[in-house]
Amino acid sequence: MADTLTLFTSIGLSEQKAKETLKNEALSSALKDAIAQAQRVNGASGVDKAMGTLLYSMASRLRDTKRVAFLSDYIALRKICTELQLAAALDFVKSHPQDPINQKEFDEACGVGVVITPEQIEDAVESVIKTHKDQLLQERYRFNMGLLMGAARTALKWADGKIIKNEVDMQVLHLLGPKTEADLEKKPKPQKAKAPENEVKKEEMAANGEGNPEGKSLMEQLRGESLKFHKAGENYKTEGYVVTPNTMNLLRKHLEITGGQIRTRFPPEPNGILHIGHAKAINFNFGYAKANNGICFLRYDDTNPEKEEEKYFTAIREMVEWLGYKPYDVTHASDNFQELYDLAVDLVRRGHAYVCHQKGEELKGHNAPPSPWRDRPVEESLVLFERMKKGLFAEGEATLRMKMVMEDGKMDPVAYRIKYTPHHRTGDEWCIYPTYDYTHCLCDSIENITHSLCTKEFQARRSSYFWLCNALDVYCPVQWEYGRLNLTYTVVSKRKIIKLVETGIVRDWDDPRLFTLTALRRRGFPPEAINNFCARVGVTVAQATMEPHLLEACVRDVLNDTAPRAMAVLEPLKVTITNLPESSKSDVRVPDFPANESKGSHVVPFTRTIFIEQGDFREVMEKGYKRLTPEQPVGLRHAGYVISVQKVIKDPQGKVVELEVTCSSSTETSEKPKAFIHWVSQPLPCEIRLYERLFMHKNPEDSSEVPGGFLTDINPNSLQVINSAFVDSSVKGAKLFDKFQFERVGYFSLDPDSTANKLIFNRTVTLKEDPGKI
Repeated sequence: MADTLTLFTSIGLSEQKAKETLKNEALSSALKDAIAQAQRVNGASGVDKAMGTLLYSMASRLRDTKRVAFLSDYIALRKICTELQLAAALDFVKSHPQDPINQKEFDEACGVGVVITPEQIEDAVESVIKTHKDQLLQERYRFNMGLLMGAARTALKWADGKIIKNEVDMQVLHLLGPKTEADLEKKPKPQKAKAPENEVKKEEMAANGEGNPEGKSLMEQLRGESLKFHKAGENYKTEGYVVTPNTMNLLRKHLEITGGQIRTRFPPEPNGILHIGHAKAINFNFGYAKANNGICFLRYDDTNPEKEEEKYFTAIREMVEWLGYKPYDVTHASDNFQELYDLAVDLVRRGHAYVCHQKGEELKGHNAPPSPWRDRPVEESLVLFERMKKGLFAEGEATLRMKMVMEDGKMDPVAYRIKYTPHHRTGDEWCIYPTYDYTHCLCDSIENITHSLCTKEFQARRSSYFWLCNALDVYCPVQWEYGRLNLTYTVVSKRKIIKLVETGIVRDWDDPRLFTLTALRRRGFPPEAINNFCARVGVTVAQATMEPHLLEACVRDVLNDTAPRAMAVLEPLKVTITNLPESSKSDVRVPDFPANESKGSHVVPFTRTIFIEQGDFREVMEKGYKRLTPEQPVGLRHAGYVISVQKVIKDPQGKVVELEVTCSSSTETSEKPKAFIHWVSQPLPCEIRLYERLFMHKNPEDSSEVPGGFLTDINPNSLQVINSAFVDSSVKGAKLFDKFQFERVGYFSLDPDSTANKLIFNRTVTLKEDPGKI
């Protein structure tokens, strides 16, 4: 085991990742075979990290293990050297299971031997820009640059997308020059300006669910839903609603209590943290009440004492209020334990429930054998139910079951079971606890809920909901169902998140790579963006499965208007300005929002020593490169200076560690610099955490996509920690979760791990959507 662990870490896997891989026997075996084959091919050269990453990715995604050696050879010989080629290779072997593989067809399908030179990329981008030149000059930076990327990538299928993007950015900058204030101003009709992008979003939403293609606000949609839903007190007009001789009398009493006001509730179980799917439920329940001048309860469904903890009660309410909603009242199912018990006794007396002794395993599934105790006398069940309450039966020895058949065919669901676990609120007062099927509709009735809004999977329980209220002759609300919201590239199951935490893959429920609401808050997602996303998804009946980048687009929309600008350097390179005095120091005023300078500004120092990004300097000039080189000056954003390299200083290993430059005023420079870069002076040290998707596949829980299970699908590059970054001093007073746009880098939020001596920032989203994402 230790030798295998060493083997896996030798190819670049972290120790944690290697240990996880060892737990999966099939993946571990395939990866060992892949490494052994690559070592046979490479001999003394061994397996480097880039090769190791591809071998791991191949082993975790390949279903037909007989192809391990074949693909390992291609990776070892560097015939397959990108993820794009590997994906094509895996598709090819999947669609060609027969032996032998036609290597000529395989090589052609995977781009083997195809070399894309910088000149080809430059020429392709130049040709694409030439095609759209007139429109580019007219629209400038409001032009949809995605069209250029798409056309260039079509022309050069096997080229690196990031290199293409850099070339597009450089050539556009060369054609248009730096952005002017006019470029940064918002267009007067933003909806029309964004039409092409929005049309794409609408098509995606339509493909994944019904969506909200009209772009209505959530309140507009929910007010519209009130036309489809019943009016308060007119429950009987709803299709499927059961009317009894006492229904109208009960509805009259209900109206006397509510005054005809809409009442909804959000009823989470306090045994886990809310996730992105709950955000839609919160918006729908609270939003529907708000849009129609009603009230919404936050009701904890605390009927399972084994799994409930105080931290979940607190976190749930905190997240509801973080999203901008205030409950009319906070209630608990346990508030009604006595009343629910009394109703259960009444249900037995009416002949609709009985005490059963079938074991839990006998009741599983939809074809459970009928209970031999179904027809026991009412008085006998009453005595036995009382004995259950007094703790005279062991757990699992007796249950109370309702005499009904659910819509999915399940017969006689359990109403009460025995649990000798102290309850979070009631302690040892009870040892029998009601189930969801029994509690849900009765708590709705007790609180006089008008519209019980549930996700689609509860549709099968609608008839049982009506049955129980009518069997007890109590007010019966109406259950309405809506489509559940799911996201790709994640898991939201409590059990699976706990597994991720226990195995050390993520730190806790609020790890920013998760899609729990606490994780999204920690990552820096504004609540307005989450609510806007729910509005874009729309009030749908069909289940909606959305891509994360649609949520990220909503985040960018909000942060662009709300996150003040600052400058940060992730990989610093020291720059000494030799024609400034040692003691030189001036103040540079930087607008918080360059598109609207009236929203304020901040001051940063400018001294003889500044730091720039290592990537903004190249010692060897390359065609198309617009930033700093020994032959090419560059402008400094906001400073009004242009710097030119005089000397390049290297360490003993030949790495560039410092530049000596001279500066001149940008107004006095005869030739306008081709680019302006960001910089920091007298900066604050900080830690930067860069996040990517946690999972490599769109549906990590789908065994057809990930045969080894979701724990084998972890992206080894989902977190990158940079400890040596610098940020300008304007962020010194930042508070927890404060958000900034670090110019040219991305949007960032201050993490709770920050201290007075060390600021820690999480990257919320990049400045632009990654064109490589699908």
